[in-house]
Amino acid sequence: MQQSRTASTDAGLHTRWNVQLIGLVAVLVMVNFVVDSAIAAPLLVLPEMLDHFDTDQAAWLNATAMLAGVLWAPLLGKSADIYGKRTMLVLTLLLSCAGAIVCAVAPNIWVFVPGRMLQGASLAAVFLSVAIVRSVCAPRIAMIIVGIVTSGSAVLNIASRFLIEKLAMESGFQILFLVSAFVAAAMAICVHNVIPESPVKTPGKIDVSGALLLGGGLAGALSYLSLGSDLGWLAVGPLALLVGGVAALARWLLVSSRKPDPLIDVRDLGGPLALTLLIVFLGAGSYQSMLQLISLIGDVSADQQLGYGLADQGSVALLLAAPGFGVMLGGPGAGWLAARIGPASTLAGAVLLGTVATMGMFLGASQLPAALFFAFLLGVTVGALGTSGFNMAGSLAPAERQGIVSSLVMVMVAIGSVVLDFVGAAVLESTATVVDGDTTNSATGVFSYIAIASGAFAIAAVLAVMLMRSTRLSRNSPALDLARDAL
Repeated sequence: MQQSRTASTDAGLHTRWNVQLIGLVAVLVMVNFVVDSAIAAPLLVLPEMLDHFDTDQAAWLNATAMLAGVLWAPLLGKSADIYGKRTMLVLTLLLSCAGAIVCAVAPNIWVFVPGRMLQGASLAAVFLSVAIVRSVCAPRIAMIIVGIVTSGSAVLNIASRFLIEKLAMESGFQILFLVSAFVAAAMAICVHNVIPESPVKTPGKIDVSGALLLGGGLAGALSYLSLGSDLGWLAVGPLALLVGGVAALARWLLVSSRKPDPLIDVRDLGGPLALTLLIVFLGAGSYQSMLQLISLIGDVSADQQLGYGLADQGSVALLLAAPGFGVMLGGPGAGWLAARIGPASTLAGAVLLGTVATMGMFLGASQLPAALFFAFLLGVTVGALGTSGFNMAGSLAPAERQGIVSSLVMVMVAIGSVVLDFVGAAVLESTATVVDGDTTNSATGVFSYIAIASGAFAIAAVLAVMLMRSTRLSRNSPALDLARDAL
């Protein structure tokens, strides 16, 4: 009986490259370019946005989209399992388009931040693309294609870095968001016309209240980190946000544990999946926080004698383009390795590399060649980390739950990025110094920032080795094999 179910499930799946599959992959690669234009590209004009809105809240401008991704990802992931992956991917792209337009015309930060929250929906495009690949491809080739789809847009990202930098200097940072809106709208049309709707759908309903509790709780807790350093950690406003956020998260956990069909069923998370999600949380958060730091130190000259600075050694676009070259190698390479040695081993290798690369930024903070080299290694890391995380989580889920399980990976990416972005920003603000009447980041803050990211990667490396060993023990256990056969 088990063999017949497997055979019927695999029937019609792509097992090798063909024209139809190449077209599908090309569209999904472009879809993921939309994600970069919404999430990572604004880092290029972060100093200009800070000046335009007269604020020092870099984490809010940079991480708001990631924060919103915590709300959007499980909603769209669950909806994809119920209503279809293509339908939800088109909706995701349209939401991102609308958010980009709001950001482009925003007269102040209070309008800009909601626009960034709409753009945060674009994060769902990553895991929806992965879920689509796994629904149309056999597992072995799917692992490779996941790497291409999640990392292939890096080629476009590299070229766009230099173009956007030039356009922003001539027309203002708003041009970046107009370009993002145009690309999102164009790809929504392409997805509707090229990508087939997923044949496997799961009956169920959407837990909107759970998503609001989860997103609101995280927003409150993280707002405390952002505002506490300015207004005081014991001030009434920040404390109210912290208490409200913690209460909302506690309520979400309580309600979710009682619902028969919650947005995220924490009771159904096995040990390997929980480990995978925690590794992704730490690794992705560390990487994203380092991207924010690279943008900031790239705007400081070594002539200011702060103990760091790269502005007089090369452009910020060059520094942010270096990880793109690494992503091009890391994503497809991790997919190829996962098909041969397994996603758990590949994930462990990616995190170990990330630990080394992040620690290397102690030197890269003041030396451009070192910064470019370790930024490249960070790119290899994030390409391999994302691919291996999705492949690992996907291998632990049945076909009817690919959408929601893949969304959990994206939730961990979003939460990790937001947490470490805010923590890093708080460290920089609390250690800032005054030079010639202007407040700027101190060397103590910058190197403490790098130390925090390195420590998070080191913890993730330990967990990744544990995951690799546990999956090997599971594969080699006759008792577990009999249990799986019985199910």
